[in-house]
Amino acid sequence: MATKVVMEALSPTMEEGRLVEWKKQEGEAVKQGEVLAEVETDKAVMDLVARADGTMLKQVIAAGATVPVGDLVAVIGAEGEDVSALTGGGGGRQAEGKAEPAKAPPAKADQQAVQPTAGTQNRPSSMPPAPPAEAASEAAPPKPGYGGQQAAAGATQAPAAQQAQQAQPHGDGGRVKASPLARKIAAERGLDLSGVQGSGPAGRIVQRDLDNIQARPAAAAARTAAPSPVPAFQPQFQGEPFKDVPLSQMRKTIAKRLGQSIGPVPTFYLTIEVDMERVAEAREAVNAVASASGQGKVSFNDIVIKATALALKQHPACNAWWQDDHIRYWNEVHVSMAVAIEDGLITPVIRHADQKSLRQISAESKDLAERARARRLAPEEFTGGTFSISNLGMLDIEEFTAIINPPEAAILAIGRMVEKPVVVDGVIDSRRRMRVTMSCDHRVIDGATGAQFLKTLKTMLENPLALVW
Repeated sequence: MATKVVMEALSPTMEEGRLVEWKKQEGEAVKQGEVLAEVETDKAVMDLVARADGTMLKQVIAAGATVPVGDLVAVIGAEGEDVSALTGGGGGRQAEGKAEPAKAPPAKADQQAVQPTAGTQNRPSSMPPAPPAEAASEAAPPKPGYGGQQAAAGATQAPAAQQAQQAQPHGDGGRVKASPLARKIAAERGLDLSGVQGSGPAGRIVQRDLDNIQARPAAAAARTAAPSPVPAFQPQFQGEPFKDVPLSQMRKTIAKRLGQSIGPVPTFYLTIEVDMERVAEAREAVNAVASASGQGKVSFNDIVIKATALALKQHPACNAWWQDDHIRYWNEVHVSMAVAIEDGLITPVIRHADQKSLRQISAESKDLAERARARRLAPEEFTGGTFSISNLGMLDIEEFTAIINPPEAAILAIGRMVEKPVVVDGVIDSRRRMRVTMSCDHRVIDGATGAQFLKTLKTMLENPLALVW
């Protein structure tokens, strides 16, 4: 009897999945537990396994298609078995699967097809030709002495020459008669002598002829050299003006879940500045010992995770979930750390962070971050956190506010350390400081409750011996 293979919920929040690649093809033998396909969930790429033995009789959807959880994707059965009744006559839901559109814009008729390359934007293989040189020089006067062009130039320039002669009635061969002093005065005032009637010998223009004449705008403009023309703008990229990229399963989930957070959740923010001088010194000492013994180094983020976990143990009111009709206060501390990946953001969880050493937290956080970027985390590794930390200090962000990840009631936003002058025991000193902002769900955490938690966290970071007490 044929067995249906459906899109399974491979993560707790998965509502649909994209079939990345078939591992078993039609006609191949299949054993229970073997991997049939790779599926992209909202958090990772996971395996869809067979639930029965048999032969892969029909692949109902194609690789790249997206279907809701519970939809039919394949059929397993005995070789030669008729499964048309299960797949709707052989068509199944393949036509209904939401296949990912091509990421590269379609090639135009006069362009060669361009194969998409991961991580890069496609460019058309041919660019529009540059405008001909003749078009750029149409406004320039033609040069004489080039055969037929000379006659055209003469025909074009003749009317201009006649107008110039008519505008210079006092000229002898086109030259205006004026005394040297009159020419100097005309140059200083920006006067056009071609329209002045001279009263000197033989109609020469003299100083008295210019006494009551104001500068003409046309003459003043003529004295100013014409600015060089601005070259026409030519865009460097002649491809499509934009590119539509379909949402990944992770980005869909981020949009949905955080859209449920910032609106319905009544959020308030608390910011505190921490003196990180002692932590920095302690970290340098710890890493010096680690390097000498060949062990991994501890990051500032590892220290913040440890300090946060210990502070949550003292303030369980901040280690809580909002559950609509009740609040769940956790006795265990599971710290989620935000990790940026190619398609968005994921929060691997350091479980029982309050009970682990800095060395253990450091090794675990590095391993989780690497596998998160490779999309190889198991669902239990990125769910179940009781409190989240987002650190953008390594990107030079000094202060920001983070969005709460429901059902958690709070999240810490960690900025970068900045060396600044501060007053210490009445003396101005240079100290490394760090700003921390806590986003709180007011349905669970009150202002004073959040402030007390931050005060404890600040005390622990400023006195790092408290982390090993």
